[in-house]
Parts: sequence; C-alpha cells; structure tokens
Amino acid sequence: MNRVLVIGDSCTDVFVYGDIERVCPEAPVPVFNPIKQTENGGMAKNVVSNLEALGVKVDVITNSNDIKKRRYVDNRSGQMVLRVDEHDYCKPVDRKYVNTFVCGKKYDAVIFSDYNKGFLTEEDIRFFTCIEEIWDVPTFLDTKKFLGNWCEHFDFIKINSLEHQKNFETIPNYPDLKEKLIVTLGKNGCSYREKVYPTQEVPVKDVSGAGDTFLAGLVFQYIKNHNIEESIEFAQKCTTEVVQKHGVATI
Repeated sequence: MNRVLVIGDSCTDVFVYGDIERVCPEAPVPVFNPIKQTENGGMAKNVVSNLEALGVKVDVITNSNDIKKRRYVDNRSGQMVLRVDEHDYCKPVDRKYVNTFVCGKKYDAVIFSDYNKGFLTEEDIRFFTCIEEIWDVPTFLDTKKFLGNWCEHFDFIKINSLEHQKNFETIPNYPDLKEKLIVTLGKNGCSYREKVYPTQEVPVKDVSGAGDTFLAGLVFQYIKNHNIEESIEFAQKCTTEVVQKHGVATI
C-alpha cells in the first residue's frame, strides 16, 4: 500500500442546511431556519480523507487547535448565504516534532497543504523539504502564500487561477517555478507548462474542497505511474465527481 505524508493546516467544515421563507423585518437580510447540520475535516484533513478514500495510507502533521468554517446553505436554491470562520488562526508547527515524526520512515510522496493560517512559515517549509525523508521523494505544494525561492525544491506546485493572478508579478522573478506550476481553472480545467487540460462540464452543486480533491487525485495517480499528464487528467475526473455533491465531499 502506498504511503503519503501530508503536512498542513486543517479545520472542521460545518454545513448548516436550512429554509429561507422570508426577509427579516428589522433589516434587509434573510431569516434562516436551520434544519440539518453536517461536519467533516477540511483543508489538509480533506486532502487526507480523499487519499484514504483512494486506498492510500496517510500520515498527517497538522494543527491541534480547531478552526471552524461554518457555512449556511439555503435548501431551496442550494446557495450559500453566509460563512462564519471561527478561530481562523493556528499555532505554528514544531520543527523538532516533524523531524522526529518522519525519521526513518519511507513515503511515496509528501504533500504540503498550506492554507496560510499560521501553521507553516516559508522558512518552515524550506526547512522540511531539506529533510532526507522528504527530499528523496516527490513533493507537492498547495499554498495560499506568495510564491518565491522558498518553494524551489518542490517537484509540483498546485495553485488556482486567482492565486496565479496574485502571483503574476512575482512569478517572472523565479523562472524555475513556472515549470512546476499546475494552475486549476475551474470549469475550464487546468494548465501545466502552457498546455490546457480541459475538463468535462457537469452540473455543479458545491466547489468547496474541490482543490483538495484535485491534489489528492493528482498525487495518488502520480505515485502509481510518475506520469504527470495522466495524473492531471485523473485529478480532474476526481474533482468532477465531488463538485456534483453537496458540501465538502470525498471521492
């Protein structure tokens, strides 16, 4: 069985589904009547859940405090009407703990799922990629930080189109990174090394966590055949499946 290490910040995704029948008389806002609530691990833990659903053994290093993303969804339209983030910051990672945790272990790949909530600094990530047990295997980065030479040791860097736009002015300063970028484009698929990989158009119910699913599918397929193009195509199939479900869904 393949074994993957996931390092990154995680949260609890809470979805509250309810009915909206009227507008509040005191203010121009909807009156939300909660009916049902679901919870599941989000961010790095969502990557873990998707990998496990694909049959991968996963070790995870993540924050101990609980960030909560609470989404309120209208049953009739399926639209989110409000999102409330609680405790939206976590304590920094313990470098000594990571060193001890990975010592002597063998992984098929290592994923850094960095949502920039304070768990990992740029210096932490650079330090960890130089650890022997991580350096010697394929490494994948999904980050909300601005890219720079701190991520030069990664084999692949996955970002979405908005993050790519934010990095537009800085990426030319790091030409080596351009060859590693996999940019997800929503319904338009994704791009890698100036080639666009289209995806099947499907009815979308929820895109929450779709990036995590893409990353998990990408890594799962890559450690099987080390073919990044086939891995991108498989990752897109996984994403196409989950966006047709409500909430943060797994493969």
